[in-house]
Amino acid sequence: MFGAGALRKLPDEVDALAAKRVLVLSTPGQAASAQRIVELLGLRAAGVFTQAAMHVPADTARAACDEAARLAADCAIAIGGGSTTGLGKAIALTTGLPVIAVPTTYAGSEMTTMYGLTEGGAKTTGRDPRVLPRTVIYDPELSLGLPFATTVVSMINAIAHAAEGLYAPDANPVIDLLAEQGIAHGAAALPRLQQAPRDLEARGDALAAAWLCGIVMGHITVGLHHKLCHTLGGFGLPHAELHTVILPHALAYNAQAAPQAMARIAAALGSTSAPGGVFDLAQRHGAPTSLAAIGMKADDLTRAAEMAVKNQYPNPRALERGALRTLLRNAFDGTRPD
Repeated sequence: MFGAGALRKLPDEVDALAAKRVLVLSTPGQAASAQRIVELLGLRAAGVFTQAAMHVPADTARAACDEAARLAADCAIAIGGGSTTGLGKAIALTTGLPVIAVPTTYAGSEMTTMYGLTEGGAKTTGRDPRVLPRTVIYDPELSLGLPFATTVVSMINAIAHAAEGLYAPDANPVIDLLAEQGIAHGAAALPRLQQAPRDLEARGDALAAAWLCGIVMGHITVGLHHKLCHTLGGFGLPHAELHTVILPHALAYNAQAAPQAMARIAAALGSTSAPGGVFDLAQRHGAPTSLAAIGMKADDLTRAAEMAVKNQYPNPRALERGALRTLLRNAFDGTRPD
């Protein structure tokens, strides 16, 4: 469902699933939005769980599943960003409950079968069709209160999904087109939102870009960028900010091995360089550009590089511990990649 005011159609979507007892999910900061959902649902709302957190801690996922069982819930609605959508996916994976996603950021995870859980300082990810939301409601009115700083990192997080699609081993011409459009529309929306925060057309375009980028990620095998961010996520770094910092350096690592993909990314950004274009997009809009700025410790860089090469995965350039250590050092320092 797409468009300003689309949230009003939520009760109809619940009824289409024949759901009678809905558990509403949010982060603590989105509790007011969760309450709005409860008011829309009326008697269909069975309860609220407002403890969704970044990187989906396993303990939180278990607590949410226990709450769903206690309430005899037959559906879950996740309102918020990737943290809440991720919690909804964890519930769907464990209990089989259908999930309706109501995104308020540009994470794009609502369009993928990928899920992740964090426990003991390590983040594990997987794919399962059961976690894909049954319905997604994109309402640009819901992002009107989103701070611009969050808007920027959320959109660059989405752009990362599309960028990796352009050099994925299972990409195809359709995915390439979706990826280019997602990157171009996402990058173009940022200055518009900076200048006119209440521009619903710009917010709609940003949501459409996130949808495109999410579709790409849902159909390809991710490479270095996402795997590295999943590794670093276990260090407790903020999710969207982490993607924003790492993306230009991951692109630089793969640049010589995937020149056509880099040319397409650069063109979509209106830049001469894919890595430099992403870095400049972040810097121009005030986003963090170094791991140090988002809480990474220099002493953890070597361990992170070792963890990143432990399990090999498809990537245009082979994973080399020394080169990854250099990548992480550059990202830690905030060095602009060539």
